[in-house]
Amino acid sequence: MEREIDRFVRYLAVEKGLSDNYQLSVRRSLETFADWLEEEHGVDDPSRVKLDHLTGFLASRKLHDRLAASSLRVELIAIKIFFRHLAGRGKISEDVAEQVDSPKLEKYLPETLNEPTVKQLLESVDDSRPLARRDRAILELLYASGLRVSELTGARLENLFLEESAIRVTGKGNKTRIVPVGGAAQKALEAYLNGERPQLVSRHTGSEIFLSKWGKKLSTTRIWQIVKERAKLAGIESNVYPHLLRHSFATHLLGNGADLRVIQELLGHADISTTQIYTHVDQKHLRDVHRKFHPRG
Repeated sequence: MEREIDRFVRYLAVEKGLSDNYQLSVRRSLETFADWLEEEHGVDDPSRVKLDHLTGFLASRKLHDRLAASSLRVELIAIKIFFRHLAGRGKISEDVAEQVDSPKLEKYLPETLNEPTVKQLLESVDDSRPLARRDRAILELLYASGLRVSELTGARLENLFLEESAIRVTGKGNKTRIVPVGGAAQKALEAYLNGERPQLVSRHTGSEIFLSKWGKKLSTTRIWQIVKERAKLAGIESNVYPHLLRHSFATHLLGNGADLRVIQELLGHADISTTQIYTHVDQKHLRDVHRKFHPRG
């Protein structure tokens, strides 16, 4: 096993050109399996590995080592590609790993704010205070357009089209998309761009929309701080963070009748399955309403 693992990792490095971190992750997973296999069954030859060995290893990692389903999937993927490689080289007669199903991942429903709480957050910002117009525009845009925090920090003036009520952002995979900007967000942006941003500009200022008091691009960390500070000032006790506004954006659209494919496009999800988690949130809301208001709920 040890010799074959070494060969496989070299194959990942030389022929596949995969990263050092990936190579280390695969090696760690395979060596953990090899150690368990020898200790529990006295097997150190890949050709002697049976289906029961693989399922027993995964069960041990889950029950005794308390690995989460996501971690088990990572280890199983490493084992699967290892045995597939061995089968391709004729080192084993049967790829037993192919028969093992991946552990099902737990579905974590995203947290959301209800519509009154979002309104409380947005309308609590006192525009007369320093940087309040900037912060109001940040909050309005996060909720109105469902932006990721990285998309917000990277948003530039040349990509903002207020007359068309739209903004072009660059998301994951360096993919760009155009997202509508709602009326309230548009007004907040105009107030910030006309009243506050010019005062923040310095010699080193770029074309990023949102600036620090020093005239520099805001970091994602600073956006997190601003959102949390504004939520605290608004008297909201729940944990509020930028992505929570993105979740709320999607959930409220769905709850008010928007098509899931449209929401997928607005969020910039490559796969509809990523967007479908919001249907679970909406179903949970429906169950809660039914339980609360139905006489036999």
